[in-house]
Amino acid sequence: MLTERQLLILQVIIDDFIETAQPVGSRSIAKKETIRYSPATVRNDMADLEDMGFLEKTHSSSGRIPSEKGYRYYVDHLVSLKETMNNIKIVENVMQEGLFEFEQIVQHSAEILSEITNYTSIILGPEVFETQLKQLQMVTLSPYTAVAILITNTGHVEHRSFSVPEEIDTSDLEKIVNILNDRLYGVPLIHLHEKLNTEVINLMGSYVNDFEKSFQYLKAAFFSDNPVKLYFGGKTNILMQPEFNDIEKVRSFYSMIENEDRLADLLKNNAGGINVRIGHENQADAIKECTLISATYEWDEEQMGTIALLGPTRMEYRKVIALLNGLSNEMSNVLYKWHKNS
Repeated sequence: MLTERQLLILQVIIDDFIETAQPVGSRSIAKKETIRYSPATVRNDMADLEDMGFLEKTHSSSGRIPSEKGYRYYVDHLVSLKETMNNIKIVENVMQEGLFEFEQIVQHSAEILSEITNYTSIILGPEVFETQLKQLQMVTLSPYTAVAILITNTGHVEHRSFSVPEEIDTSDLEKIVNILNDRLYGVPLIHLHEKLNTEVINLMGSYVNDFEKSFQYLKAAFFSDNPVKLYFGGKTNILMQPEFNDIEKVRSFYSMIENEDRLADLLKNNAGGINVRIGHENQADAIKECTLISATYEWDEEQMGTIALLGPTRMEYRKVIALLNGLSNEMSNVLYKWHKNS
């Protein structure tokens, strides 16, 4: 159990190190307005805090820096996880720009969040099993070229160009797209392949002659990939942090960022509310010198996704926790209204 004086000194050291990224000495602490103790008293408490594992001493200085245990104690006891930054208007302001597709709203929110904090923001969109097919479109560009467009109930839009073999009639393709729209509207994406290979394929013979080749061709065009689920802001912000002046750390970090499935799994393992993972509490080796703070947002009383900020362990915990808490509430409220009106 820390004394009231030790708590104060630990808080001052962590706040100072978060701001400067420089080891903190007893003399500089004693000069703070909030500290009314002599440098000798402060030095003794710093030594005790180091012995208890809350502080670490660097080789280059007599000052101390917070340990992961120190940050954890700071977050658990000195920062309120229920703080909310008032008047959060990120999502609302994004929607005022005329962006009414879910994907646009979330992507722009991620970018603004990274600008506010100077950290890397990551937003996990709706789960695949919650995302439903809304519409399929095929736009013919020439006798042998077309574009396949897939739209979901979340506003996600995917499109890809494909060439049409000479032996396939584009009118047959259009008939198949009409059947798919009729039979697949509202079907969760995770169940599409099952539906395609049973109920839908059994109908094709009644409407399209020699449908199998055309049907398989359209399946590959429309359903080869799952919709993107991760939205990023400020991927390069980590380069501005002094902790990441090692090229190997940067390479490892970006390698993990590019592995979206792995990153999505990390964000999905949340129990809800605010979640703070410091240093080695993170499962991925590439971010064991980082802090990942996340908050869930809901849509229609179901957990729909996660907002996260990734930065160094000396992250501005108070600001980030309050910001994410407020933003998760705003996203839940605004997206619920958007969903009802869409």
